[in-house]
Amino acid sequence: MALLSTEIIPRSLVSTTQKPKSVPHSLQSTVIYCKKPIDNDTKNYQIQRKASAEARSPAHVLSFDFKETHLMKLLNRSCKAGKYNEALYFLECMVAKGYTPDVIMCTKLIKGFFNSRNIENAARVMEILETYGKPDVFAYNALISGFCKANRIEKANSVLDRMKSRGFSPDVVTYNIMIGSFCSRGKLDLAFKVFEELLKDQCEPTVITYTILIEATILEGGIDEAMKLLDEMLSRGLQPDSYTYNAIVRGMCKEGMVSQSFEVVRSLNSRGCEPDVMTYNILLRALLSQGNWSEGEHLMNEMFSSGCAPNVVTYSILISSLCRDGKTDEAVNLLKVMKEKGLTPDAYCYDPLISAFCREGNLSMAIEFLDRMISDGCLPDIVNYNTIMATLCRNGNAYHALEIFEKLDDVGCPPNVSSYNTMFSTLWSCGYRYKALEMIAEMLSKGIDPDEITYNSLISCLCRDGMVDEAIGLLVDMQNSRFQPTVVSYNIVLLGLCKVHRIDNAIEVLAAMTEEGCRPNETTYTLLIEGIGFSGFRAEALELANALHNLDAITEGSLTRLNKVFPLLEAYGDLAHSDAKN
Repeated sequence: MALLSTEIIPRSLVSTTQKPKSVPHSLQSTVIYCKKPIDNDTKNYQIQRKASAEARSPAHVLSFDFKETHLMKLLNRSCKAGKYNEALYFLECMVAKGYTPDVIMCTKLIKGFFNSRNIENAARVMEILETYGKPDVFAYNALISGFCKANRIEKANSVLDRMKSRGFSPDVVTYNIMIGSFCSRGKLDLAFKVFEELLKDQCEPTVITYTILIEATILEGGIDEAMKLLDEMLSRGLQPDSYTYNAIVRGMCKEGMVSQSFEVVRSLNSRGCEPDVMTYNILLRALLSQGNWSEGEHLMNEMFSSGCAPNVVTYSILISSLCRDGKTDEAVNLLKVMKEKGLTPDAYCYDPLISAFCREGNLSMAIEFLDRMISDGCLPDIVNYNTIMATLCRNGNAYHALEIFEKLDDVGCPPNVSSYNTMFSTLWSCGYRYKALEMIAEMLSKGIDPDEITYNSLISCLCRDGMVDEAIGLLVDMQNSRFQPTVVSYNIVLLGLCKVHRIDNAIEVLAAMTEEGCRPNETTYTLLIEGIGFSGFRAEALELANALHNLDAITEGSLTRLNKVFPLLEAYGDLAHSDAKN
């Protein structure tokens, strides 16, 4: 079935190239952990690296002729300047002359290439090092880490195997990199396999190792499994740090165990670890999300008495909670207090205020705080602009919203799929169909992939204007995309078919829906009953309603409403009249 004519919209919304995925936040936090000198293992690791660096300094550089010495200087200079392609060229020249590459320099190059997302050249540097020099565990760790960040897990495993085959024993840093990579991708079972391999190789796990696993276990298996890991960690004589305990506290709060999380925090001093501002922020967010302001105030007093000063995150939690509870004036005053204390608000402080003003319909204040945000050196993000544009659209000021939309690129905040969704729906509703469809075409041309809202919005607009066949065609296209139709998508099409009294087609869509494994909900059945009834088959509609009610597919309330829509006496009267004619 054709989607739409070529004059209106491209054939498929899914013919765009997907953008590369960014590095998961949990893996980034893993890298931060690895850089933090938490225990003696890490300190010794850094000292050994420094000592080995001094031992490996090429003593034969002075015997080079002038040209070789010059190349060496150029190589160092290029690497320091971040001109890694140029540095690789000089490295190639030098190894061609018989120079043994310096492992420290090569490790820097590997990291530099990965940072600039040039994976092939990073691998080429290791190839040169393995062929002409002597790699070490630090160089291999840099390569494995880079492949993991780039989501090339197979390559990372291959390097690990090659590392072992060349006689190098992976250290705890190597294993932490692999464990963190699997955990960040939700592959906890593979992470524990690496952990078992770590133990098998008689490599002692560190606080970092367990903290990574605890964080991932809380996400996947719950707090009980995480507590078992904490006990195992303690049994090994490892002292958890604030990162570890904060992960535990966060997990408890996430599962609604707020009172238990307080017990853990109260016991931290006896465990040799003091709660920090992050600990208090986790507890504060949990309390205020439950609307427990009295306990939140008590916690803030405890925080001050312990000498722990609130940070920007603390204030953002308070401001967000006040805005959520409709206390916008208090949130504004708190922003002033924050500034008076010398703290600079960030986007998380301004976002809830701008959203609150938009909800209240106070666009002038929303725009004023957007300006204040900029004056504080905090650039608005696309979420801020989308919020304001959506409010303008709801208030019937689509033209002003379009003006803002067209200037987003100029202010360094290019529109995202949500921006296009907002403008598309508004323009279509205002009668500007072709302009709305141009928005979709522009979005696709920029390589911005449509999402579920894009599809559902377009399907809804088409159905609303009676273009049901085109909507069904788009529903078919959606089935071939990475965004499978949901019950909402099918319900929109069902409503469109029922409005034009195409009940047979509506029943076919319902059958296709169940075949695709999408379970109908009460709205689905109600739409179909109403469609049948308004098509002149009121008795059949009520009979279907009663049957579905007996199956608990629709509630008593829905059945009562349907009986009011299609009165029973009238339905039975129509049925009797029909029987008399027969």
